[in-house]
Amino acid sequence: MDSDLRDAVGALRAVFERRKLGSKWGTTPAELIEAFKKEYRVPPRYRAFLAEVNPIEVETVTPVEKVRLLSSEKLREGQVGFGVAEDGTSLVTGKEGDWKKSWVVVAMSSHFGDPYFLDVSKLDAEGDCPVYAGQKTEKGTWKTTLAASSFASFIHILALGMELASGFGEAVFDEADDGAFREQFAPKIKAFDPAAARAKHWS
Repeated sequence: MDSDLRDAVGALRAVFERRKLGSKWGTTPAELIEAFKKEYRVPPRYRAFLAEVNPIEVETVTPVEKVRLLSSEKLREGQVGFGVAEDGTSLVTGKEGDWKKSWVVVAMSSHFGDPYFLDVSKLDAEGDCPVYAGQKTEKGTWKTTLAASSFASFIHILALGMELASGFGEAVFDEADDGAFREQFAPKIKAFDPAAARAKHWS
């Protein structure tokens, strides 16, 4: 992993330890990483993440959200209902508002059931791409909001949220703490990822 991703992962793992919350990390075989590269065109930074710190059981918890990172073993399963149907047929139609071929689900909101996905069509110079949050509308189309400018930034934002949550008692999902948490979270995101702050997914 490069230094940006290593720092982000280190911060996230450290806050799990400080809050005494369980998490399980592993590695991913090279042949599976290569398969994901071909199937989903996932960028180098995300491939390095799965290869070195595969999130086997990793779920962040704050007063406003719970985010479960998909492990390499669950990555294909995680696309079901979004890019593919249960029988394996594609749900990508090319129509406006429908799921796009370049979207790869890498995490899920355990509370809301919404996906967080890479847009692999927007590869940057660091071998990374932005992460979006998706929400299905009543019309059946997808509303997307930028969650982080890169996958490394996404991991860092999750760490920031976990760290801030440690000041909210048990820091479990709690609507009573929603406003106060988001108000304090917003400037932390703005200092680190201004584009994500402007999108206001987290605030």
